[in-house]
Amino acid sequence: MIRMRANPLKARLKARRAAKPLAERFRLPEIDHRLAAVAAAVGVALLALGAIQIFGDPRAAGPREVVSLSPADAAADAPRVAFSDATEDLGAYEQFDIEDLPQAIGAEIGEIDGNGQLRVSVVEAPETTARPAARPLPRAPITGLTEQSAHGLLPIVGANGRTPAQAYARPFTAHANKPMIAVVIGGLGFNATQTTAAIEELPADVTLSFVPYADGLQGWIDRARARGHEVMLELPMEPFDPDADDTGPQTLLASASAQQNVSRLEQLLARGTGYFGVTNYQGARFATSAQAAQPVVQQLRRRGLVFVTSGIGQRTALSAEASRAGLPNTAADRIIDVRREADAIDDQLLNLEALALQNQSAIGAGFAYPVTMEQVGRWARDIDSRGYQLAPASAVLNARAARR
Repeated sequence: MIRMRANPLKARLKARRAAKPLAERFRLPEIDHRLAAVAAAVGVALLALGAIQIFGDPRAAGPREVVSLSPADAAADAPRVAFSDATEDLGAYEQFDIEDLPQAIGAEIGEIDGNGQLRVSVVEAPETTARPAARPLPRAPITGLTEQSAHGLLPIVGANGRTPAQAYARPFTAHANKPMIAVVIGGLGFNATQTTAAIEELPADVTLSFVPYADGLQGWIDRARARGHEVMLELPMEPFDPDADDTGPQTLLASASAQQNVSRLEQLLARGTGYFGVTNYQGARFATSAQAAQPVVQQLRRRGLVFVTSGIGQRTALSAEASRAGLPNTAADRIIDVRREADAIDDQLLNLEALALQNQSAIGAGFAYPVTMEQVGRWARDIDSRGYQLAPASAVLNARAARR
């Protein structure tokens, strides 16, 4: 009988396994926690996608319809128009690039959702009342109201006594028992966008004031008068701080001689034609000098113009000399946009109403800031219903002169 010899190594391994605790004998492999988190996230996403497919997208509230844009859905006899044909004859219609649309209609164009679909939101624009077209004012220059000078055409009183102030003012019929309020928007001619907005969007009874240094000044004046606006020309006058306020090379100076200021005045007046009067740009220092003001206001009187001041006070040497020379003049009661904020401008417009109620008329002056034109346009829409009438500055000046 042959007896197999026991293997001592195998016996020792068997004994060692038998001696290990049960937990170590059946230990699970180690888990990578990062991989587990990723797997869990994938599982949740799959569950959410399945829920949307079963119950619908909770964000898609409201009615929804899927419309096929396949050409096959069109009627067989439907006319076919190429895109180039549709854009050939747009005429006066305004065209917008895609990036302009949110500003134009106040709506989001769209966004790509999680499923790669384009969602477009269309917001209906608020209904607006179109401004009625105003009768154009006569094109300048009117025959017999100009003379040729070394600087160009200058305004003069006609042979029949008719003045440029009368000829170029906007015609206006006052309503009884309704106080008049005039608004003058100035600083026009430098910024084409803002100048166009003032001409095209503001009511025709708003007076427009142009900077004499503007390129193409006569073209701007012609456009304004074609839209029914009467026009004023701004005369740059010396401020207290010339370094802070650049008023240009033809500024009327308190220290200049009468001949120098008259020459500069003629250069400014010859920049364009069709204005019924002038107003100041700056001028706080110039307005304090009766000696400097006297020859200037005398020339304005001789040329049949009027003078509306703003921002330099109502009782100055300049205004006193204008009255002494017989130059029709008045002053704006308020600068409406000292603070370029909508609420502040609205407050100043209400102040004008209070002044008009007290004094039968008021004049407000402002600049062609977008916020100023926006608030003036809003305010003017229903001014009649509040018991006032929007009037050109020339009409207010004439009414004030008649009461003196």
